[in-house]
Amino acid sequence: MYPYFFAIYPLLLFELYILHYKSMKLKFIVLALLPLTFAACQSSDIQRAGDLAMATIQQKNADQILPAYYWELNRGLERPIVLSFDAQGRLSAVTGCNGLGTTWSVKNSIITTSEVVGTEMACDAALMEQERFVSQLLQKRDIPFTLNATDPNKPTLTLMAANGQAYEFIGKMTPETKYQGQAETIFLEISPDTKQCTGVTQQSCLQVKEVKYDQNGLKTQVDKDWTLFYDQIEGFQHSPNERQIIRVKRFEIKHPAADQSKYAYIFDMAVERKIVKGAL
Repeated sequence: MYPYFFAIYPLLLFELYILHYKSMKLKFIVLALLPLTFAACQSSDIQRAGDLAMATIQQKNADQILPAYYWELNRGLERPIVLSFDAQGRLSAVTGCNGLGTTWSVKNSIITTSEVVGTEMACDAALMEQERFVSQLLQKRDIPFTLNATDPNKPTLTLMAANGQAYEFIGKMTPETKYQGQAETIFLEISPDTKQCTGVTQQSCLQVKEVKYDQNGLKTQVDKDWTLFYDQIEGFQHSPNERQIIRVKRFEIKHPAADQSKYAYIFDMAVERKIVKGAL
């Protein structure tokens, strides 16, 4: 019986608080008995009750936790499956082939989705099969799920397929969650040539020019000279054969170390790509 007591212990305390105004005597009698109950229970019972309470809280807050992470499932192919839930009720899936999208809502440990839509690009057979798997998993259904965010740096999301098979996705914080704020969007032209430079250590730096656009997407300004870029752009892969203009999310780091930049840069998308002469 003791595990059941501790499973409802938070609710009991709440009830005691309400009864405070009705019966001070009752409150003190029950609180006086709590140490005896604690002594009678094993630590494993307490741990199980705590885990149950935490799991309940996480499930009830899934609508806030799910959009705070990217959810990745690696099925052994070169490209993993990545799910993104946004706060506006859109769910997108990177499959390694075509991008898929649907809507989502959550209630009582069920994620409800609508019709899945996507692009129609041809891919190799393995990635096409993976795309079909994701489409079937998300296609207009009520999906039972379990969310475990006990470790906020590596939460898990388990989705139940229509055939009863469970699939565990690993969470990775979105930049907005990691840096606790919204990004400033900037555009950088990236030279195909890098240069040796000295920051904290000797390193190879990108050469960049900042580009600005108006609200109609027309260029209004491009820096005249190349500037050495000492930071890293997460998710960006430099090519010595291309000159690119990329869109970047710039986040302010709230408490940077003495030798650390005050900004974090996240690659968003390539706006322009041009093959340089001699690269073909």
